[in-house]
Amino acid sequence: MAKDYYQILGVAPDAQSAEIKSAFRRIARESHPDANPDDPGAAARFREAAEAYEVLSHPEKRAKYDRGDSIDLSDLFQGMGGFEDILRSVFGEGGLFGGGGARPSRGRDVLVRTGITLEQAAFGCDVDVEYTSRAECTVCSGSGAKHQRSIRTCQTCGGAGAVRMARRSFIGTMMSVTDCPDCRGQGTVISDPCDSCAGLGVVTGQRTVTVEIPPGVSTGTRLRLNGRGEAVGRGGKPGDLHVELVVADDPRFERRDIDLIHRVQIDIVGASLGTRIKVPLLDGGATDLEIPPGTQPGSTFTIEGYGIPRLGHRGRGDLIVVASVQVPSSLSEEESGLLREFGRLRDEGRPPDSG
Repeated sequence: MAKDYYQILGVAPDAQSAEIKSAFRRIARESHPDANPDDPGAAARFREAAEAYEVLSHPEKRAKYDRGDSIDLSDLFQGMGGFEDILRSVFGEGGLFGGGGARPSRGRDVLVRTGITLEQAAFGCDVDVEYTSRAECTVCSGSGAKHQRSIRTCQTCGGAGAVRMARRSFIGTMMSVTDCPDCRGQGTVISDPCDSCAGLGVVTGQRTVTVEIPPGVSTGTRLRLNGRGEAVGRGGKPGDLHVELVVADDPRFERRDIDLIHRVQIDIVGASLGTRIKVPLLDGGATDLEIPPGTQPGSTFTIEGYGIPRLGHRGRGDLIVVASVQVPSSLSEEESGLLREFGRLRDEGRPPDSG
């Protein structure tokens, strides 16, 4: 029975070439014998996946396979030819597990958390963020050399930064590409390194950067500053700086997305007869709010447009005032008498001993 190459790669019969290539890339990495030294079946799965990819990645061979015609794959695993071409077409010159080359490396990203106030989160601000990271050496400008004359081409790799090595595998002799052991992939060596950075091109120290906080951010918002992360020197690209914001609590407000909640206590008289109160604003100052007669505990009043600005958009949320009616915990004799008379007039709130 003919092998089901589509099933081997886990793709549908109408799969596009990009999907087929992606499937083989995944299976090749998972099943390669070098990555599975204790799995005796890895070599067979790897070989089978390569065979399936060889057929399905070529339109003519795939068409013949779909028609049920026979396909000659006898030369696929002969020596270093066909199989190495497959790996190179899928993974590039670096091979299955990557490889070297005189290409600039990239520094690691750096994550810093910084605290801001609710006002700063709402309206935006500039804050200085301090962090420890590698930075380009200012003495040698990141070259790692005391002077340019001491930088010379690596004789081992000829400046390529990588060397090709032959090795025996389960399919015969194969060529792999790896970082040059002498220049570590840089392509150059330094005979007289910089005294300040010992030839690394970078130094570790305290750094300070001013970060522009946009209006409307919240706790967990991350801002990325390109190129402000860890430096690697010697022509490498620095990583990025990620600033994660932590917004401090404000005793006046509770934040709910872009709305602000302000809780007020109103005495029983004010709730019954109505009153006017001062409500603080995040913008500064306060505004008057009319509390109508008969206000119940938990009643809410909305002051539109005084909440948090929408991040990246126009408009703001609302300021929502939640009323809590405060019942007195103790009354004088006169106050008790007046309250009993009030209850008598409304026929409510009779004391238990009134009969």
